[in-house]
Amino acid sequence: MILDDSERPAAEYEALADALEALREEVATEQLRDSQLEGLFDEATTSNPNIWNTVTAFIDVEDGEAVVTEESKLAQGSWAPEIVDGCDAMLTVDITYGQMPDEFKYTVTKKLDEKIEQARAEAERARDES
Repeated sequence: MILDDSERPAAEYEALADALEALREEVATEQLRDSQLEGLFDEATTSNPNIWNTVTAFIDVEDGEAVVTEESKLAQGSWAPEIVDGCDAMLTVDITYGQMPDEFKYTVTKKLDEKIEQARAEAERARDES
């Protein structure tokens, strides 16, 4: 199927939403050690909260799949624009030393739900504008 330029943004947002839904399902049903968010969990639960505030997973959509390309901690401040512009989505959680896997999964699935909803809304907006 060939998309014209007016359909492309909506399709990209839909692809992002679909990929994030698959990642959400992976996190909800698999052991964290078997998921792409294992690194995010490790960083969020073992980093010193007196030094670090948040940890972020940078996510790209590749061949319709959400792929976590890296995790990175942040004390205070914001990410460099070239890091943010180079990814399709960011999933940020607070550093909580010793957090249990079930609590982490709950937090992450809620955040992914929000990102999925945002992507679907952007797809709808893009379709309405075309």
